[in-house]
Amino acid sequence: MTMTGSQMVTKALALEGVEVVFGFPGGAIMNVYDEIYKQDDFQHILTKHEQGAVHAADAYARSSGKVGVAIVTSGPGFTNAVTGLATAYTDSIPMVVISGQVPTIVIGTDAFQEIDAVGISRSCTKHNFLVNDINDLNRVLKISFHIARTGRPGPVLIDLPKDVSAMSAPFNYKQDFPLPTYKPTTKGNTRQIKSAMSHIAKSKRPVVYIGGGVVLSDCYKDVRQFVRQTNIPVVETIMARGVMPHDDKLLFGMLGMHGEYAANMAMSETDMIVCLGARFDDRVTGRLDLFAKNAHVVHIDIDPATIGKIVKPNYPIVGDLKIVMRQILDIVGDYKFNDYTSWIDKLHSYRAKEPLRYMDSDDLIKPQWVIEQTGKKLGDRALISTDVGQHQMWAAQFYPFSYPRQFMTSGGLGTMGVGLPYAMGVKRANMDKISVNFSGDGSIMMNIQELLTCSQYDLPIINIVLNNSRLGMVRQWQTFFYDRRYAETVIEYQADFVLLAQSMGGVGYRVTTKQQFDEALSDAIKSGKPAIIDVVVCKDENVLPMVPNGHSLDEMILLKGDKHE
Repeated sequence: MTMTGSQMVTKALALEGVEVVFGFPGGAIMNVYDEIYKQDDFQHILTKHEQGAVHAADAYARSSGKVGVAIVTSGPGFTNAVTGLATAYTDSIPMVVISGQVPTIVIGTDAFQEIDAVGISRSCTKHNFLVNDINDLNRVLKISFHIARTGRPGPVLIDLPKDVSAMSAPFNYKQDFPLPTYKPTTKGNTRQIKSAMSHIAKSKRPVVYIGGGVVLSDCYKDVRQFVRQTNIPVVETIMARGVMPHDDKLLFGMLGMHGEYAANMAMSETDMIVCLGARFDDRVTGRLDLFAKNAHVVHIDIDPATIGKIVKPNYPIVGDLKIVMRQILDIVGDYKFNDYTSWIDKLHSYRAKEPLRYMDSDDLIKPQWVIEQTGKKLGDRALISTDVGQHQMWAAQFYPFSYPRQFMTSGGLGTMGVGLPYAMGVKRANMDKISVNFSGDGSIMMNIQELLTCSQYDLPIINIVLNNSRLGMVRQWQTFFYDRRYAETVIEYQADFVLLAQSMGGVGYRVTTKQQFDEALSDAIKSGKPAIIDVVVCKDENVLPMVPNGHSLDEMILLKGDKHE
């Protein structure tokens, strides 16, 4: 079958089962948009900014497990999309972004709206293509989706010149295209797995350290089974929230810079780390030379470049975590594990000594209370997105997550402004769920325009703005480490969020009491419209515990009485 390049794009998306595409048209991508206009295989959502489109596609992928798709034009259209690509790349999110490019004949001449998309995106995509030949487009489209979703997932860019999109060539999407240099290892080395299991069974203070790879590989049930069979305590990264139910007695919470005291002490005192799909990020390890200094390490990951990159493992195992976990479960019954009762009791004593808590107030609304109250009211019915900052950490700490893909946040890049478009993408992927975005009064303004997109496409997301008139996380660091010199972190002039929501077809609420919050949340859910709940919270609340830069995990700033010490 002969097709134009633009027809190939829309047909490939349909054959891949794509349900929705987020994007913004422009000159170089107009041929593709003309074909989008003619088809009815998938929905196109016109966002108000290319960054919003890519973030929404990212969140759609995070919450659904499918490949997210975004389409943008050349030049500034592409550069606006780079933050979204980098965000998805850092968190290993499967996505295909198609960007328009100037005609091949003028590439390299500084033509109008020309930019070197491939060169710019090389460091923030899993792979990228500039399609110079129409005869290569069929192959590029098919292998882009394959590369995005297999191995360690990630975003793939297809840069499509305008003239190529208008040319015609044979199209056969059933054809297989060999990739001799891309063959991810999926099955773990049996001998190495047995060796690791033997040493785990002999350990006295083991810890299962769960990362986002468990979510991406969809093996949380296998991980839960392994934990229950071995009775090994668990800690999670921010990307793994929900892998273990929040009330599981073997879960000691999130670890790292703002992790729970018990989780950080577990990692400090363990003699065996069983790392499942995590990468020993600096926010997790703290001071690296003191990190888990008495522990042996089992590291299981699909990406061999991740293993040994930061922490050298004693038992490296490369493979798809879902496959490796099933290999482990097949033999776990062959090993006699130690009794970890005393170790678990010790961790429970740490939790009892320093539980996650905050100093509540009758006069002020504490941000942690807002998140707790939302969790009590919505629980498993809600899918949670966040922007980046204090509210992100409080959400990770205090919302009762029960299942994976319930929490969407920018973990690796820490991208302010993702929350609203994340909630939009999440809602489009899960129309039966309540999509909530916890944001700050700084973050929410970065992609506020997408509230109008939500109104246009009937995506009733709820944005809960924890409004402290501060850039809170930077202000917190200034408090602790810069002698309270609050350089550009006090927000002195704000929008009226109620009027702003109303002007974009949504509903808005201004909340100054706890009772008002409960009423606003209930009303926002019933409204069926995009909502902003502007909650005036305590201005100078800090996220605790906190491990300062350059300190080990057991050197935490903790809440003591009503003071921070």
